[in-house]
Amino acid sequence: MLQVRQYQAKDCAHRQDGVFKWTNVSFSQPDIMQKLTERIDDLKQRIAAWGKRIRRYTERSTRFKQNRLFQSDQKRLYKSLERPMVSGTDPEPNQADTVAFWRNLWSELVNHNEGP
Repeated sequence: MLQVRQYQAKDCAHRQDGVFKWTNVSFSQPDIMQKLTERIDDLKQRIAAWGKRIRRYTERSTRFKQNRLFQSDQKRLYKSLERPMVSGTDPEPNQADTVAFWRNLWSELVNHNEGP
């Protein structure tokens, strides 16, 4: 059992050396935690930047496709914009609630000014 634990400790140290090889961090440094947190923050910022870059690209690509579709076939563009997004997560509304909502809405009397 002692040999297995010793092997695991060596294996763990070897993995740590491999993981932190490219970070200029060694475990003998006294401010290791500060450097690790800085490195983690740096990586989080890089991930956030890549996410924003991907989102900008997606939005630009969608705009480009819609502009091209508008120039070639406006009818198809407007039909594609009218289609609801398919999510499948929202449950269907209750029919009785829907009827009651619209009946209540249309039963209210409203006076409109016709203007001059």
